[in-house]
Amino acid sequence: MGNFDKKLQKFWEMFYVNDGYTKVLTGLQNTLYIAIVGLAIGIIIGTVIAIVEVFPKYKRLPKILNSLCRFYVGMFRGTPVVVQLLVTYYVVLPLIGINMPALNVCVLVFGLNSGAYVSEIMRGGIMSVDAGQMEAGRALGLSYQVTMLKVVIPQAVKNILPTLGNELIALVKETSVVSFVGAADLYVAFNYIGTNSYEFMVPYLVMAFIYIMVVMIIALLIKTMERRLRKSDRRN
Repeated sequence: MGNFDKKLQKFWEMFYVNDGYTKVLTGLQNTLYIAIVGLAIGIIIGTVIAIVEVFPKYKRLPKILNSLCRFYVGMFRGTPVVVQLLVTYYVVLPLIGINMPALNVCVLVFGLNSGAYVSEIMRGGIMSVDAGQMEAGRALGLSYQVTMLKVVIPQAVKNILPTLGNELIALVKETSVVSFVGAADLYVAFNYIGTNSYEFMVPYLVMAFIYIMVVMIIALLIKTMERRLRKSDRRN
């Protein structure tokens, strides 16, 4: 027990006395920023891809777009996100002459990666909406695109909200790989504390606790949103 007290004291000195908490706050902020903005980008990309995939393919253009979307989804679902980060940061961006901060690269890659997964989630959500909703919209004189965006998509989002919450949780946990391109997240912050205090047990335990708390808060928010949506459905 005395040995653990010493470890705890070392952690506290590095965390509070030596201002290690500032790095933790920055790391937490970056982790949430990458995950939330990445999911927002993913929802936009995923929705577009899902619409393309369910769009009637009577003409050549929809077929070509669908093939491109299939390639995109297969590429990003078939490679680890850390590989996507490394290739984007060290290969693709230098080749095209773009100099982008590591944090922005992480947001971009996580958004593109999330888009591939959200597209499948959104496609399932669209398919779960009764086909009569589309027929009713078209009968009222709305175009296919307007009916999809204003009638079908909102109902699909209600159906897939828990799955989108799981995607956000997955992104939060996957941000632990952003240190490969020099971005600062929770792992980098606690690794800094452990390296400078020569003690990793307590920093890593605290890091795990913070991740658990963040995930629990996200899950609670999603549950709250689900309850409110169910209430609105009952009122209608």
